[in-house]
Amino acid sequence: MGRGDLSDEKWARLEPHLPKSVGRGGRWQSHRRVINGIRFRQRTGIPWRDLPTRFGKWRTVHDRHRRWSADGTWERVLRAVQAEADAEGRVDWSMMSVDSTVCRAHQHAAGAPKQAPRTPGRHSRPAQHRPDEALGRSRGGLSTKIHLAGEGRLRPLALLITPGQWGDAPQMIPVLDRIRVPRSSGGRPRTRLDHLGGYKAYSSRRNRRHLRRRQIKHTIPERHDQRAHRRNRGSKGGRPAALDRTRYVRRNEVERTINRIKNFRAVATRYDKRAYVYYGTVTVAAIQLWLRK
Repeated sequence: MGRGDLSDEKWARLEPHLPKSVGRGGRWQSHRRVINGIRFRQRTGIPWRDLPTRFGKWRTVHDRHRRWSADGTWERVLRAVQAEADAEGRVDWSMMSVDSTVCRAHQHAAGAPKQAPRTPGRHSRPAQHRPDEALGRSRGGLSTKIHLAGEGRLRPLALLITPGQWGDAPQMIPVLDRIRVPRSSGGRPRTRLDHLGGYKAYSSRRNRRHLRRRQIKHTIPERHDQRAHRRNRGSKGGRPAALDRTRYVRRNEVERTINRIKNFRAVATRYDKRAYVYYGTVTVAAIQLWLRK
């Protein structure tokens, strides 16, 4: 077993959730070796073609990662591992937080740009990238943003990727809607948390209304402009948002969760050209965090 490979204990927890067959009664070959290759590339960030030969053919490793990212296998494995932890009481539902982080996209992740049509008599417009590939352009270049909801033990419960320039507040509800932890006793998966924390960028009337409707207590500070606007409206502005500073201090937990995820070089820098493949890469990083004790 090489450095960073799956231990026997982690493999025993992961193996039952992997696909057993592939089309017409066929069977996958060397699941453990291929996953070790995926983990090696994720940890080091090297090109797929440069994978060491002990993991087998690089194309086999790449194709399996791409295939499982496309059909939702990685996401199902993540939920299964989360369900096991929840059944053992190892999920801290008492306080969860939402946050985001921007990851620089490598030039190889840009792919072929979508060229805008030329206008007669004027200069051509700049190249635009496909909106469904979660690539945003700013002064620093191409970037992708990872939105996540993390629990108190520094592990992500839900993930979402968007272009780097997208705001945080509009993505809070989509991230919370992705929390679906199956129950070992059956029935509907758990989707509602006890308390949510977030910094002032998530403060909006829409978000607070959504949390009240779902009966989720929250600790989100009010922005200065929203506070002034509420005061100017007088009694029609409503009551000020309550802020429990003792709970707000725990917002550092989601920041530390992001730090753990970005320890993987293939996550901190996006090398994957397609958005669904990069989402699978981030999901594999989350699975590794859940497999740790």
